Amino acid sequence: MVKRKAAGQISSDEDRMYTDIYDAVMGHRLPPQTKLTELGLCEIYGLARHSVRKVLAQLAEDGLVDLLPNRGAYIASPSPQEGSEMFELRQALERLVIHNVAEQAPATKLAHLKDMVRHEREAWNKGDRPTWIRLSADFHVELAKLSGNALLTDILRRLVSRTTLLIASIESPGQNVCSFDDHLDILSKLEAGDKTGALKSMARHLSDCAQRSAKTEEKRFDLRSALMQS
Repeated sequence: MVKRKAAGQISSDEDRMYTDIYDAVMGHRLPPQTKLTELGLCEIYGLARHSVRKVLAQLAEDGLVDLLPNRGAYIASPSPQEGSEMFELRQALERLVIHNVAEQAPATKLAHLKDMVRHEREAWNKGDRPTWIRLSADFHVELAKLSGNALLTDILRRLVSRTTLLIASIESPGQNVCSFDDHLDILSKLEAGDKTGALKSMARHLSDCAQRSAKTEEKRFDLRSALMQS
């Protein structure tokens, strides 16, 4: 999952609220700039206000929500300029990830990533867009973890969340936000010891994602129906 949580620091209801908001954003049910009112979320999830604030803070830390002073919490709405800058930064950071993984991580360490790609493909084939998008984003974070650089992973986590949100907000269901074929190609080259090929595959993959970063028109929604899906 894209989210982070330390054991014992977030309850199951809080976890559900995080996941529901994440899925609603990536599933086009909550558009960018949507205001998330604390009172409304308290009523929907039966949580105390301090619990709702905890989840909103985690969403903000992960780049999915913007907390604006004296205005409240809003679904993040990265501008095209910010998107371009984030992908430029991701190109540099994920180049370092590939370099470190190729130098430090044995092929056996890539096995769980291949499983993630398999599950990503399965989610796509089933039409399970939220799971597919989560796994697609998680791939980059989990690969970064193999680099052995915790700070790099933390920085990349936020960038991945925010760029995934940007693309998901403008891509229609059925379009390829972050290709599992590209992910498998990157892993195959790493397994084969082809660092140069892996670097080229990652650069091409991120470039393709960046090209799809554009705004779309705002959509109407209802907060309760968006989060409480039957």
